[in-house]
Amino acid sequence: MHTPHDVVVVGAGHNGLVAAALLARSGLDVAVVERDTVPGGAVSTVERFPGYKVDRGSSAHIMIRHTGLVERLDLARHGLRYVDCDPWAFAPAVGDSPAIVFRVDLDATCASIEASCGARDAQAYRDFVGVWGPRSQAVMRMFGARPAPATFVRAFWGMPTRDGRSGRTAGPELAQEFLRSGDALLDSWFTSERLKAALAWFGAQSGPPMSEPGTAPMVGIAALMHSGPPGRAIGGSGALTTALISSLESDGGSVHLGDAAVEIAPDGDRWRVRTASGDEHTATQVIAACHILTTLDMLSAGGHDGSTLDRWRSRIDVGPGVGSAIRVGTTALPQYANLPAGLPEHGVHSGLGLLVTDRGHLARAHGDARAGDLPRRPVVLPMGFSAIDPSLAPPDRHMLTLWTQWHPYRLSGGRSWESVREEATDAVLTEMDSWAPGFADTVEHVYAQTPDRLEDELGLIGGNVMHVDMSADQMFTFRPHPDLGGHSVPGAEGLFLAGASTHPGGGVSGLSGSIAAQAVLASRTRPVDRVRSVIGALPGLLGAGRR
Repeated sequence: MHTPHDVVVVGAGHNGLVAAALLARSGLDVAVVERDTVPGGAVSTVERFPGYKVDRGSSAHIMIRHTGLVERLDLARHGLRYVDCDPWAFAPAVGDSPAIVFRVDLDATCASIEASCGARDAQAYRDFVGVWGPRSQAVMRMFGARPAPATFVRAFWGMPTRDGRSGRTAGPELAQEFLRSGDALLDSWFTSERLKAALAWFGAQSGPPMSEPGTAPMVGIAALMHSGPPGRAIGGSGALTTALISSLESDGGSVHLGDAAVEIAPDGDRWRVRTASGDEHTATQVIAACHILTTLDMLSAGGHDGSTLDRWRSRIDVGPGVGSAIRVGTTALPQYANLPAGLPEHGVHSGLGLLVTDRGHLARAHGDARAGDLPRRPVVLPMGFSAIDPSLAPPDRHMLTLWTQWHPYRLSGGRSWESVREEATDAVLTEMDSWAPGFADTVEHVYAQTPDRLEDELGLIGGNVMHVDMSADQMFTFRPHPDLGGHSVPGAEGLFLAGASTHPGGGVSGLSGSIAAQAVLASRTRPVDRVRSVIGALPGLLGAGRR
């Protein structure tokens, strides 16, 4: 079957669906093709256990609530409802010292830090939020635009250093603050190792350990949680996908599931996307919103220059894997020790459980994984969102995700994940039980999404939930490769890239999809219209310059 469209999107992950929905809203005929029978990729929810709604990938939606995309696409009208995660995180108690609870309210958070870590660090945290809050907002602005040096300059122009200096002379120091490691940033602000460990574990949710250069902004994003916390989509992470598809279809777009694209090839002045079933979709523009290596395979099948594709493949670092998600159905929520008074009815279970007390725990787990071994002591981040959304589990039951880092994709000694999966799962449950005694006895259902399963089910090559490593050399204009950093493919006019493989990277933001949609619309604008647009803007620009 041959079907013509204006645009074809390959991949029904949330970025592909954001791009498709935006383009359909602009009046274009858009078709999305997807290999899986479940849409959404890592933003999807299934009934893994009877009566339980279990996420297949992400659970907390942090960045998309800072992008305006939910509002632009009017996703509330399509059934999407978020509940604020407040508290948005907590770190465990140590002896008589109470747990650190991170609330949306900065005063409440600082009071908790003072009770656990002392007045000095409480004030330091308040100052940290004052500095890194605006910086993180600038990062989000940069994330929302096609990567280019001018984008960086616009986002950060005039931004002061930590001590308030701004202007040309402050530029090098500001750059250094962004390029340093997360650990160095934490050491420069705080004295309490408990607080530093908690924030380092939060920052490490991007993938790299906070000892790596360029990870300071990943810690700094914590400051943004006080202006807009993570959100939990009612009904599961897949509720976002459901709303995006509803928006797309209401504007005439279509989604074709269970039929993988296998070839992207030029077809005269158009593009042809051929699927495994033999169907063909043609379009003026194509957005490849799947894994970049999958895209290169489809281009190879379509006759793109093989030596160029091989060069790109060899220089894109997927990385060794990030972690595993242990999904559990329980008879009760975990009971953590020494929580402070004044918490909401759901306690701390709306937040990310930052179950570490020192960064050595993180470093050892990462070191073991780099050697191809299971961590001797896993690092665990529990999320108990059934406490704020009872629809996730049957009555008197709870649904939890236990995210753990780091788990290597390739194990030492030629071992398979099939042979160690039970051992790895038991280690995570044991670690949880050390923070919430008796928790293991409440577990009735377990499903371990280890790196091999993440690859098989979700197409996450190498088990990397971020597609490719989120290291400094693969961010911004370098993601996933300098040639491909502009969301386009050299020598393939009309083909655009989206998804976690591209800027701004992994996580639930929808921004790469939005950038790709903007690029498609710009490419469809006649050159004369672009010139007229620039000429029309000149009086205002010149007037601004005179002022």
